Amino acid sequence: MHRFAVAALLFALACGPALAQKPAPVADPAVDRRVQELSNELRCLVCQNQTLADSNAELAVDLRNAVREQVVAGRTDAQIFEYLVARYGDFVLYRPPFKATTLLLWAGPFVLLLAALGVLFGALRRRRGQAAEAPPDAEEQARAAALLGTPGPGRDGT
Repeated sequence: MHRFAVAALLFALACGPALAQKPAPVADPAVDRRVQELSNELRCLVCQNQTLADSNAELAVDLRNAVREQVVAGRTDAQIFEYLVARYGDFVLYRPPFKATTLLLWAGPFVLLLAALGVLFGALRRRRGQAAEAPPDAEEQARAAALLGTPGPGRDGT
């Protein structure tokens, strides 16, 4: 009995992707084209790095079907975006609007760039300060020459 359960689980895992939902076919190519355009402007909530059009996740298929239903119902692009933002927040938009709640999203990369430049310039300034120290005096040069076994300053080597 235990082997049967393991075999059934392995079969279910292997066949799971094949059972994924496919978008409902629509006879109107204009609807398909508009759904594709809208899906390119929406983010997959599962993958987060892909557009809704590029993702094969179940939730992405469901969202594309919801977009298709909205298009067939005659909603405008703005109405469809408002509907999805009301349900999932600004994150569902691949290009979220600039407003107080998305300020960190828009300004974050620039803040990190400025911080990195500040660290870089600080390190360069410290390095330049170390290089600008006074050259070694005659005593330090003589000690270094003795350690290296070379004639020091002012010595003719004889």
